Amino acid sequence: MSNFTNNLDQLRAEIAASAARMIAEDGADYGTAKRKAARQVLGNTRVRGEYMPDNAQIEEEVRAYNELFFGDTQPARLLHLRRLALQLMGELGQFSPYLTGAVLNGTAGEHSDIHLQLFADSAKDVEIFLINKNVDFEVSESTHFRKRDEPVEVLSFLWKNEGVHLALYELDDLRGALKASDGRLLRADARVLQELIDDSEDA
Repeated sequence: MSNFTNNLDQLRAEIAASAARMIAEDGADYGTAKRKAARQVLGNTRVRGEYMPDNAQIEEEVRAYNELFFGDTQPARLLHLRRLALQLMGELGQFSPYLTGAVLNGTAGEHSDIHLQLFADSAKDVEIFLINKNVDFEVSESTHFRKRDEPVEVLSFLWKNEGVHLALYELDDLRGALKASDGRLLRADARVLQELIDDSEDA
């Protein structure tokens, strides 16, 4: 293996470790943490794409960081968020809710929110449902998990003192992949989440 490749791998690892610390300690999102970490490691050097670790590498670093520094508190925090997510998915059952993000992949910590994908005929149906439940939500946009040029509406609110973000998709989007090419679970329905909860309670 060439020195260039060795150096590239080392820089990626440094950026991933620095980004993971920001995510675990401050609740930064992956994109922001990656950019800040790259600046920390490389200074003002123009950051080329090959220097950037992918999200899977950062996720592994967050997992390792949590085990090292939050091993006594993070598992209970994760279980709490997963139980809340399951309750909320029950409330939103008519919109085919799926869990995504840190609460699903097991890296959720003190600053993590619950991220759900909902699938409905119309985003308005979900908004009306929440209004009828007296939920005070904010509306924003996020990137579609498959169609990068088509943003999706996101409804954000506090539920039982935890931040919740509902990404609203069309029913046809339900056909999207559940797993990444490396086998990582990208989203989970209530049944799969219940299995994850049962596994952690039995551990």
